[in-house]
Amino acid sequence: MRIGVVTFPGSLDDRDAQRAIRLAGAEPVALWHGTHDLQGVDAIVLPGGFSYGDYLRCGAIAARSPIMAEVISAANSGMPVLGICNGFQILVEAHLLPGGLIRNDHGDFIRRDQRLRVESTDSAWTNGFTVGQEITIPLKNGEGGFIADESTLDRLEGEGLVAFRYLDVNPNGSLRDIAGLRNERGNVVGLMPHPEHAVEPGFGPNTPAAMRSGVDGLTFFTSVIKQSVLS
Repeated sequence: MRIGVVTFPGSLDDRDAQRAIRLAGAEPVALWHGTHDLQGVDAIVLPGGFSYGDYLRCGAIAARSPIMAEVISAANSGMPVLGICNGFQILVEAHLLPGGLIRNDHGDFIRRDQRLRVESTDSAWTNGFTVGQEITIPLKNGEGGFIADESTLDRLEGEGLVAFRYLDVNPNGSLRDIAGLRNERGNVVGLMPHPEHAVEPGFGPNTPAAMRSGVDGLTFFTSVIKQSVLS
């Protein structure tokens, strides 16, 4: 399986995403924001960072870059797309996921290992988890507060489109503790925490077993590979 990782000006987790894909057993393919070429990939990751310096709303400029026309078309045709942190912001700005992401309610950039609860496994990127499973994924953002109007929030809850929810502490003021979403079809997932930073023993979050041993993020990438094989 070939999974593309888009690099925008200001991306800084694209290489980490490529490494996570490789560790999961797929082939990472570097994609450039300024082209219309998806290079025949089977899935796409929009990585974290500060695309275009976050000079407008986070992700707003990137959502209008040339390659996003192809990403939007591919997503609408059913291709799996994962947006991580800034990638989640891009998905929202591209209207592939609803709502908005604003400045953290405490006003500070935050970096922590964040506990999450898996709320939905009906997606290409979460099918390897179980509903209610608790995982730990690194989080780092300054504008990660998820917002939406009450009717949208009720629809997300009622249709099971909340993919992940923050546990223990809400790090950024996200409404209803929402940490990530999926679309109705289940091929598009976005979340603020960074699964690509929890894929390799020795480099992930601490666990009761050992320091830096957390690899909960690897399941995102093995999930999409599994779905590709089964389909």
